[in-house]
Amino acid sequence: MKKTALNEIHKEHGGKMVDFLGWEMPVQYSKGTIAEHMAVRKHVGLFDVSHMGQFELKGRDALALIQKLITNNAEKLDLFQVLYTPMCYENGTIVDDVLCYRLGEDHFYMVVNASNIDKDWEWVLKNARGMDLDILKNFSDEVSLLALQGPDAEKTLQKLVKEDLKKLKFFYLLKETSLEGIPVPMISRTGYTGEDGFEIMVANDKAQSLWKKLMKAGEEFGIEPCGLGARDTLRFEAKLPLYGNDIDDTTTPVEAVLKFFIDPEKEYFNGKEVITEQIEKGTTRLIRGFEMVDRGIPRHGMEIYSPDNKRIGYVTSGTYAPFLDKNLGLGYIDKPFHKMGQEILIDVRGKMKKAVIVKTPFYTKAYKA
Repeated sequence: MKKTALNEIHKEHGGKMVDFLGWEMPVQYSKGTIAEHMAVRKHVGLFDVSHMGQFELKGRDALALIQKLITNNAEKLDLFQVLYTPMCYENGTIVDDVLCYRLGEDHFYMVVNASNIDKDWEWVLKNARGMDLDILKNFSDEVSLLALQGPDAEKTLQKLVKEDLKKLKFFYLLKETSLEGIPVPMISRTGYTGEDGFEIMVANDKAQSLWKKLMKAGEEFGIEPCGLGARDTLRFEAKLPLYGNDIDDTTTPVEAVLKFFIDPEKEYFNGKEVITEQIEKGTTRLIRGFEMVDRGIPRHGMEIYSPDNKRIGYVTSGTYAPFLDKNLGLGYIDKPFHKMGQEILIDVRGKMKKAVIVKTPFYTKAYKA
């Protein structure tokens, strides 16, 4: 298995290590997933997300390449602004969901999901053929990425940086700064938890020092190291999609209710014809959130039925939501059974369990204004 630069640190903290997509990563630490989840919702938590992929694109055609790859509109980005976006195939299905960072007029970073690094990189290279680029680089193995998340994340990080973090807006970044002498190529006010927070890029050989400084700075706020388990339950409560579960190469951004991240006015992007047609004419299914009425936890792949036992969809994600104290799920549901308040049935290991479609996100996101 691959190991991040923080592997030893995780074990020192009592991390329960598992094989995650070929990476040895902590699923939780000694206090458990629920304690980590609550620390992030109420105070602050620290994650190792160094397994994520990092691409750099720079040159005369960098913007044109980005615009072709993504459904959102990178041309509208300010300098040092970040956007979230699906990246699609020509048939409109999703290659991945990514973050795109504008570092200059013709200079961009992309952060992609760990499970998709090789596939995404091949797709970027294929789309870049014939384009004028000075830099087209997959530098995923050269850097570590730490995510500091929670309502006390700003106070924690402010101890270590000279810049006034109150001035750093949500989905913007600081470039080429330092944390108590540790060079940091980028700090972005982004995350995957539904809370305020920061993602910090650092060279691999500085990652352990940075982790220790952040943990020390967060002690007064009750900082906890957090694993993959809490990362999943936190993103789920905030209805942030997980590639491979809620979105994949069989789903479109319209079906996944990601229309906010599509700019149909853009001249061109991969899959535009299919996606704009779906926006105009609708789709036969949509992803929806639901709350269990009967006892039982919905899990990925379970089938969804109408009250008269007609199969109408499947569960993409489901769990006990710690902060909300509810059993919740997401799933693709055929129309017309997709409406709020609709009663549905979930096949939980051969037993039909009642649930009801509810408004999402389940948790009101607490991002910085």
